[in-house]
Amino acid sequence: MPTYQAVLFDFFGTLTRCVQRGAAHRSTAELLGCPPDRLIEVLDRTFYQRASGRLGTAEATLRWVCEQAGVYPSDDAVRSAVASRHRAVRADTWLRDDAVATLATLRRRGLRTGVISDCTHELPAFLPQLAIAPLLDVRVFSVQVGRCKPDRALYLTACRRLGLAPQDCLYVGDGGSQELTGAERAGMTAVRLAAPDLAEHMVFNVDDAWRGPVLSVLTEVIDLVDRSPEARAPIGRAAPTDVRAPAGRAVPVGAAVPVGAGLTAVTALAAGTP
Repeated sequence: MPTYQAVLFDFFGTLTRCVQRGAAHRSTAELLGCPPDRLIEVLDRTFYQRASGRLGTAEATLRWVCEQAGVYPSDDAVRSAVASRHRAVRADTWLRDDAVATLATLRRRGLRTGVISDCTHELPAFLPQLAIAPLLDVRVFSVQVGRCKPDRALYLTACRRLGLAPQDCLYVGDGGSQELTGAERAGMTAVRLAAPDLAEHMVFNVDDAWRGPVLSVLTEVIDLVDRSPEARAPIGRAAPTDVRAPAGRAVPVGAAVPVGAGLTAVTALAAGTP
């Protein structure tokens, strides 16, 4: 029987492939009458303000973004841009090829599964349409909770909804928002997914001080939960990295990291969400 009772995942960059803003975001800027580069700059700079949900609805949030960018579109334009942004974020989102299989296998092992994500209004709207949706026991979104990682409130919300203690949970993330440090401070065990595709992943506030275990592919989570506590002990620790990503800034990062205990070497340390 696994030692853990639940495995909780970050969403963007963990259950999904590398995320980068695609061309569809230009349509949102055009609808708002805003230069695309200016809109992206404001979106990057205000990510945590928006992901906290404190700015209100999706429309209210986007209107606030427009004010920060110095543009003042009509109500109809804002409504159209909200729908456009939803489509753009959805278009940027591609599940990892092994995401469904990994979640399904964990559930067959008798573990609960869930998502804890720093996100804006789009993800809660489209996640129910994804193939992983029926495989998740709990979904915790910062925009709904009113807190962002590494605030322990997000992790404890997931535990409360599952009826579990933090020490019963394994957290898997790619390291954005200092999420791994946050999970450990909340009482969970944390591991970093550092898949090669994440070298160009959009990241905010990377968890560069964290030195915990590293996985190179999502399916290695299954091997990890099947290990006894004694067998898990030698798992490799992440090597130091020169990455420095200040809060609210999106940057591509990459670093080679040696790992042990049967886990393969990895080439990227990155994390984030649009």
